[in-house]
Amino acid sequence: MSKKTIFTGSAPAIVTPMNPDNSINYEALSQLAEEQIAKGTSALVVCGTTGEASTLTDAEQIDFIKYAVERTAGRIPVIAGTGSNDTSHMIELSKAAEKVGADALLLMTPYYNKTSQRGLVAHFTKVADAVKIPILLYNIPGRTCVKIEIDTFKKLSEHPNIVGVKEAGGDINYLSQIIEACPSFDVYSGDDAMTVPAMSVGAKGVVSVMANVAPDVMSGICKLCLDNDFAAAGKLHIKYIKLCLDLLSLDVNPVPVKAALNLMGKQVGGCRMPLYEMDGEALAKLKKSLENSGIL
Repeated sequence: MSKKTIFTGSAPAIVTPMNPDNSINYEALSQLAEEQIAKGTSALVVCGTTGEASTLTDAEQIDFIKYAVERTAGRIPVIAGTGSNDTSHMIELSKAAEKVGADALLLMTPYYNKTSQRGLVAHFTKVADAVKIPILLYNIPGRTCVKIEIDTFKKLSEHPNIVGVKEAGGDINYLSQIIEACPSFDVYSGDDAMTVPAMSVGAKGVVSVMANVAPDVMSGICKLCLDNDFAAAGKLHIKYIKLCLDLLSLDVNPVPVKAALNLMGKQVGGCRMPLYEMDGEALAKLKKSLENSGIL
């Protein structure tokens, strides 16, 4: 079964810029989107983990998706995060995102109440039947405590609307098994540090945190991989690996990446609580990492 690929290359899991009063800063979003497009980004992923979707209201989430669609104006796809641990709620959000022009959806596994593998098939199938735009699954067991098993991927890959997965389990062997088991699926790394190894075994690209601060770097790494120049891609990967890891380890995502953007003068504001600002020592380490990478 042939399915249309949504994108190849690097797609930032874009942050949600905030004003001092914690309202969404659409002017800053516009500036971020323009820079991403200018520096070779292949798609925008909005309202995901890095976009703080868990603390956005439904109205804010749909307004953000609508604005991103209007701002990009068809130049690159907009992939909207509309996942939920409530199937009915996920269907409502997904339909609304489709209505405002999202090109595709990113749907994480249910969290807290969790479900069985049979439940996952039913959960994602219900949404896929309710919309006409393509769906990427989002496997991130470290956050949701639910792992999509290989047989479940195989079943879900049979649905014409379910076209791939953002695989963020951190296991190259598991990612390889998905590619082997689901030839009709497009697999994307959900972990910046796994981009080169993942693309070396057939992944189409990455949904990236680091692309928020270095879109040209991540786009460049992916282009080299797509051109089968893994030696050059590996060298670029090694050059930026410390920054890549710091952006995800110095605090809870997206606290460090927002701090990095603010240090770069992007004025994206802080995170909504319960996420909290970085302390001085961690911030100093992040600034040093940005300087060593030549970004500051």
